[in-house]
Amino acid sequence: MPTRHLWAAAGLLLSSLLWAGNALIGRAIAGEIPPLTLSFWRWLVALCILLPFVAGTLWQHRATLRRAGWRLPVIAALGIGAYNSLLYTAAKSTTAINITLLNTCIPLATFLFAGLLLKEWPKRRAWLGMGIAVAGLLVLISQASLANLLGLSFNPGDLVMILAVLAWALYTVLLRLWAPSLPLPPLALLGAFVLIGVPVILPFYLLEFSQLGGFELNGRTLGAILYTAIPASLIAYLTWNQGVKILGAAKASLALYTMPVFAAVLAYLLLGETLQGFHWVGGALIFGGLLFATRPGR
Repeated sequence: MPTRHLWAAAGLLLSSLLWAGNALIGRAIAGEIPPLTLSFWRWLVALCILLPFVAGTLWQHRATLRRAGWRLPVIAALGIGAYNSLLYTAAKSTTAINITLLNTCIPLATFLFAGLLLKEWPKRRAWLGMGIAVAGLLVLISQASLANLLGLSFNPGDLVMILAVLAWALYTVLLRLWAPSLPLPPLALLGAFVLIGVPVILPFYLLEFSQLGGFELNGRTLGAILYTAIPASLIAYLTWNQGVKILGAAKASLALYTMPVFAAVLAYLLLGETLQGFHWVGGALIFGGLLFATRPGR
């Protein structure tokens, strides 16, 4: 595998790791910061950090941005405005297990969108590898218990999470499809997305604020916002966008199967939770499936 592909794959895994940390933080402060409030402040802080570094580049490429037309707002609305806002909203009325389970639909949705819009239908090896990774994820979710797996239930929040899954899959594919019309440096492109995405979230945040009010700013909530704004937004989105550009939307989406593995490891390291046998079996299946799916071949 070429060196640039290895670096792209490493970046995708880093994105998955940082988003796993974001999931843990989201669970930890679910009752302290309303979902759209967290989404809005996350991206506003990210924009304030990012803008001084990219404002000049964006101005230099203003003609390119104008030529991109409606494509830029569509991608920004899906990836910046919709996905996390929908996920945080779903978390109010569904379980973390259900969110993890529904997130497994992202690679499949991405495969289908990539086939329909990009004509990039995956090879048989990729489908088989995805199946192995799904099996590993189900082992993690069910704790290797058929009774736990059959006992999973769904509620209206899961429908919101399905919308989030579709938004992220479409964001990933359109990013790949329209990349030639957005020839900006990676950091500047992310800056353009965030600059457009924040106003998309704003009216929904104001509506939520009028109903639920604000939140208490303390060390805990500030730390959560800073983590979601910097590692989980600026760094993770930058490495994800580059990975999609180099490896393609379908292959990049497979990296999301590692999120529950990283979440389990982080919970062990940071929260003192125990790693059990099903964690190791599920993790091995997930990583094995990803390696198999991304190897050259039919």
